Amino acid sequence: MIEVRDLSKKYGTTTAVDRLSFTVRPGQVTGFLGPNGAGKSTTMRMMLDLDRPTTGHVLIDGERYRRLSDPLRRVGALLEARAVHGGRSVYDTLRWPARSNRIPEARVREVLELVGLAGVAHQRAKGLSLGMAQRLGIAAALLGDPPVLLFDEPVNGLDPEGILWIRNLMKDLAAEGRTVFVSSHLMSEMALTAEHLIVIGRGRLLADTTVAAFIEANSRSCVLIRTPEPDRMRAALAGVGVRVERAADGALEAYGTRAAAVGELAAAQGLTVHEVSTRQASLEEAFMRLTGEAAEHRAGGAR
Repeated sequence: MIEVRDLSKKYGTTTAVDRLSFTVRPGQVTGFLGPNGAGKSTTMRMMLDLDRPTTGHVLIDGERYRRLSDPLRRVGALLEARAVHGGRSVYDTLRWPARSNRIPEARVREVLELVGLAGVAHQRAKGLSLGMAQRLGIAAALLGDPPVLLFDEPVNGLDPEGILWIRNLMKDLAAEGRTVFVSSHLMSEMALTAEHLIVIGRGRLLADTTVAAFIEANSRSCVLIRTPEPDRMRAALAGVGVRVERAADGALEAYGTRAAAVGELAAAQGLTVHEVSTRQASLEEAFMRLTGEAAEHRAGGAR
């Protein structure tokens, strides 16, 4: 478990992280979301004592990271895949930290096989593609078989097969009871991977909730209706206090009601309908709705 308590980080007059408090629990994948400049990377660096907090602290299973003995056995992290000694072989990149943390050398071969790099074990790390470097970084995070794992943008550079692999890997790790904390800009991927979300903006906590609850709270879900009698349907819905809008393709969007209620109303009024379905917003739509004002940089409209 990761406990973040009243965490702040200032660089001069700039506040990168502002009194953050949240808990990352084991047994589920927790997504860490926020616009560029929100403070995600700084927060993760403070979790690993790579940056010193201005205020507050982070506990990993009840201890500060710097006080952990054999830290790779307790916490695995991927923050920057390219931050390796390029002159070392892929194998030696893992062998040296394994030795310093009393991890059997057999584990090096095991994780290289797991991430698909066994065939390039003796190649220099500087010759790896971005996708292969990501796999090496993931192997390093898994090296000590730790109960707590932090991944910052783990799918960068991976092909579709690799993305599916890391998605399933993170789910499997969480299912084993581990704490899995993942930062990503890919909303579609987080929607498929995470069960819980921590969302920040301008260094402050915006949401700490399940994916489903986040989407429901920050979206405009509606009932989509396709009918050859749109005017009669609109009037019938308005008669029971339901707000209706016309979609770009001509369908009706009813807000504040349920698909079953619309179907029952159509039957009672003798209305013909071709489709009545619930339209749920995507995680990306909900994220943009919540964090729009917290974005550090925003593109202007076309002129």
